[in-house]
Amino acid sequence: MPQKDPARTEQATPKRRKKAREEGNVPRSQELTKVMSLLAGLIGLRAGISFLNNELTEVYNYFFNTGALYLTLNQANVYHLFLFCAQKIALLVLPIMIFIALVSFITVRAQVGPLWTTKPLQPKFKFNILTGIKKLFMDTQSFIRLARSVLQAAAVAIAPYLVLKSEFHNLLPLFYESTTSIAAYILDTGYTMTKYALVPMLIIGIADLIYTRWDYEQNLKMTKDEVKDERKQAEGDPTIKSKQREKMFAAMQKRMMKKVPEADVVITNPTHIAVALKYDPMQAPAPIVLAKGAGHVAEKIKEIARKHNVPIRENKPLARALYKSVEVGETIPEELYKAVAALLAQLYKYRKQTN
Repeated sequence: MPQKDPARTEQATPKRRKKAREEGNVPRSQELTKVMSLLAGLIGLRAGISFLNNELTEVYNYFFNTGALYLTLNQANVYHLFLFCAQKIALLVLPIMIFIALVSFITVRAQVGPLWTTKPLQPKFKFNILTGIKKLFMDTQSFIRLARSVLQAAAVAIAPYLVLKSEFHNLLPLFYESTTSIAAYILDTGYTMTKYALVPMLIIGIADLIYTRWDYEQNLKMTKDEVKDERKQAEGDPTIKSKQREKMFAAMQKRMMKKVPEADVVITNPTHIAVALKYDPMQAPAPIVLAKGAGHVAEKIKEIARKHNVPIRENKPLARALYKSVEVGETIPEELYKAVAALLAQLYKYRKQTN
């Protein structure tokens, strides 16, 4: 994670969050996962205590009674005893281990969501002794980890002490109890001690998760410049985009101006707008706008029109309507047919008279 910087005041963008997740940089509390694994183990042992007792009793009876009294000690019988014990131990251990693994997986998945990446496992060869020493003695995270470990050690130490202190008056009567009763008492007392120790450890784990998420958000924050740079990368540099638009507009104007000499008429505003029209029934059923522009573009259209003897006619309403409603290369709308037709008819009549 990047080092904390006072200039990092902006919340992380979705792109930065996605990149962090792809690198395996996610908020995950190891302490909460550890506590949940211990809790799962405790629940598994508590739920299966009767089954464990029966299976262990069977193993001990078979091994020390049947095996010791009736089996000859040779390679085949020793191998048989080994397989018997291994199968029984696997039957005892595997269900609890699978349950612990499932709870640990669910705990991690609930914290980080769906994430599969091997990048955190890739070796990192950068090593700096001074940086390591500085992190060990001066990094805030080191003090937080130390405080967390001290609190957990205190929880593990205080809980057994309190339980044993409250059970002290029950220890002497155990002298008169059977072996089975003593074993049951020890297991029950151990369960109580573990349960009391897990309560503060669970609280520490939840607090660690809250802190980890807060610290993750703080480290993931960005500076205003980083946000601007990312926006530029996503949307494109405004300066470059402006230059590209200028080039595209210039190329479009160049192509448009080449079409002006082919026009039948140029309709003007008279000074601000110019629209060049051409009517060829073989190409389109209505007149086509070959070029249009305002300001200096309009002046350029009129200049080219004069140079190539294209008629220029002033008609303010028609020029404005054509400029607003029709793009270059499109035919004029139906509502302007009459006005354009009347203008073209005048031009054709004028040409006949002059010819």
